[in-house]
Amino acid sequence: MPLLFNDQPISLPSSTWEFIECYSKLKESAETLKSKPAVKVDSKGLLYIQQREFAATTPQDGSVSILGTEDSTTCHMVALRHTGCGATALGHCDGMDTAVCVSKMLNAVKSLSDGFSHGRYEVHLVGGFMDEGFLSHKLTLELLDALNSQPEKIHLETYCVTELNDVMKQNTHWPVIYGIAVNVKTGDIFQATFPEKGPDEDIRSARIFLAGPMMSIYDSKVEELQIEPYEWKPFPRATFWLQQPDDVILKFFSTSPLVEPPHFVKHWKNAVKFLSAVPKETPFPSSKPRNYKKNADGGWQRLHDAS
Repeated sequence: MPLLFNDQPISLPSSTWEFIECYSKLKESAETLKSKPAVKVDSKGLLYIQQREFAATTPQDGSVSILGTEDSTTCHMVALRHTGCGATALGHCDGMDTAVCVSKMLNAVKSLSDGFSHGRYEVHLVGGFMDEGFLSHKLTLELLDALNSQPEKIHLETYCVTELNDVMKQNTHWPVIYGIAVNVKTGDIFQATFPEKGPDEDIRSARIFLAGPMMSIYDSKVEELQIEPYEWKPFPRATFWLQQPDDVILKFFSTSPLVEPPHFVKHWKNAVKFLSAVPKETPFPSSKPRNYKKNADGGWQRLHDAS
C-alpha cells in the first residue's frame, strides 16, 4: 500500500529536497512543531526509549501515558498511531535495518488495534539535519521507502526531518529538535527533554555497541518494561579509549561530533565502562529479561524472578 499525504499516494523522491518541493505543505506541520519550546517531562507516566528501541501501548495503559526519546542528531524519531483506538508506537531509528524497524512498529500497532474497524494509521517523522555525511538524508529516504512498502495505508502527518529540522549556527548545521514525546491518550506530539532516561540506561546503551537489532521494550498487556538478554562482550581497547579527550571520542564514535548534546561523552563512557568490567554476575540471570513495572512514585521498579 502506498504512503499517503492529504489522502493521495506520494511519489517516492530521489532526494529529500525534491520531496519538500513536491509536498510543500509539509513545511507547515514542521514549523508548528519547531515553534513550541521543549517540555521537560518527568518520570511519572513516562516510558523512555533509547536508540534502536521502540515501544507501543494504548490509551488504556494505567502505567504509561507518555512515550519519549531524545539525543537524536542524524537519527530519526518515528511515531506511528492508529486513530481509531489510539494505539501508538514510538521508535528511535539510526539507519540499521530501517525496513525491519518500520515493519516491527506497524505490526505492534496493528496488534493493539485489532478489532477496530474505524480509524487509520498516521505517522510522524522527526529528526536528522543537514549533516556533512548525508546520513540524515539517507535515513529519511529509507524511512519513506519503508513506510511506502507496508501492507497498510499510512498517512504522513508530520515531516520534520533533515532540511526541515536544520538550523545554521556559527556556520554549522544543527538539528532544531533533539527529542520528542507523544501523549498516548491524546495523540499530541511535542518537543521534549527527559531528565530521567532509565531504567538500566547503561545496559541498554551498551547493546548498541554490540550491534543489537531494533527491539521492542514494552509489553502493554502486563504493563512491563522488558530488556531482553544479550551476550556481554568486552569493548575492544576500552582502557585506551576511556583515557582519550572528549574531542577524540566525538570524532571516532559520533555521526555528528560538532552538534552532539553535552552529555554524549559521559553517556558513551558509562556504556563502555559497563562493557569493560567483567561482571560479577550476569545482568541476565538464566538468560531471562530484566523486567520492570511502574511504582506509586512513577519510577521503574525491578521485578525479580522468584526462582
